[in-house]
Amino acid sequence: MKIFIPNQKKIFPFPTPQQINSDFVYLPNQTLQLIMSQKVLLNSKEVTIILHRLACQLIEKHLDFSDTILIGIQPRGVFLAERLKQILESEYKTPEISLGYLDITFFRDDFRRTDKPLEANKTQINFIVENKKVIFIDDVLFTGRSIRSALTAIQSFGRPSEIELLVLIDRRFSRNLPIQPDYRGRQVDAINGEKVKVSWKENDGEDVVHLVTN
Repeated sequence: MKIFIPNQKKIFPFPTPQQINSDFVYLPNQTLQLIMSQKVLLNSKEVTIILHRLACQLIEKHLDFSDTILIGIQPRGVFLAERLKQILESEYKTPEISLGYLDITFFRDDFRRTDKPLEANKTQINFIVENKKVIFIDDVLFTGRSIRSALTAIQSFGRPSEIELLVLIDRRFSRNLPIQPDYRGRQVDAINGEKVKVSWKENDGEDVVHLVTN
C-alpha cells in the first residue's frame, strides 16, 4: 500500500482520479501530523513531579517572594508560570506572588523576516519592576533568542535588580546565544528536525511533553 501526501512531490506525484484507488491512502494536509513520529518525554505524573521540584527550588532561593516577580513569556510560558504560581500559593502557602505576561513579538531580531502579518500577544505587567528580582518563565529553551528578546522588552518597565530564567525543557545542544537556565525541569538532547512539544491540560487537555520527529 502506498501513501500519497499532497504537495510533497518528492514522495509521490499528485495522482490522477484513476490513480486514487485501493492501492493509495490519501492523506490531506490537515492530517500530516498523524504520520509524524512522536515520543513521550514526560507524562502527566512526571510533569507534576517536576513542577513541584521547581517550586521548591524557587522557595529555597526566594523565600516569601516579597521582592520577586514571575514573568511568563508569551505565549507558551504563561501556562507554566500560572501553574507554578498556583502550586506555590495553594500547596506551599506562599503569600500572593506577582505574575506578569511579557510579549516579545516585536523585540525579536527576526520579526521583519516573515512575509505574514505578525500577531502579538498580550503584555500584562501591573506592578513595579524596578529593583525587583525577575524570574523569566518559558516552556522550552531552544536557541536563546526569545530570552534575548525578553531581556530587551523588560527594560521598558524598569531595571530589575536581578533576572533569572526557569524553563521546563532545556534543549542544551541547540543554543545560538550564551544563555543558560537557572532552573530547568528536564534537559533534552534533540537534533535538527526534532521538535519538543509541551502540552498543558488548561489549553491542550493534558500535561505531556512529546519529542516530535518530522
